[in-house]
Amino acid sequence: MGQTARGQAEEVAWGDVALEPVIVELRAANDQLLRALAVRVVIDQAIGMVMVLAPCSNGTARSPLVERAQHSNVKLRELSAALVATADGEAFPEPLHKELRRALRRLHAENRR
Repeated sequence: MGQTARGQAEEVAWGDVALEPVIVELRAANDQLLRALAVRVVIDQAIGMVMVLAPCSNGTARSPLVERAQHSNVKLRELSAALVATADGEAFPEPLHKELRRALRRLHAENRR
């Protein structure tokens, strides 16, 4: 009986070693997904802010953010984070402010038609 228990213990230990790379890979993938989700939340908050400023749909509100990010050579997540931070009293960077204000005016004018 001692041999069987020992054999099972060795099998479990060997199995743990074999699973270690898989566990490391799964943890890395999980961390990456959590970071992506956190970024997505900020982008969605910024889209919501645009929807309030220029009443429009989600897809329509996303467009000026993407365009301003590309035009200003800034990542969408950075632009979104800067816009969301204004809700806490932080200043929006002036060059981005001017660009986004123009885009919002255009969007608002289009929605009036």
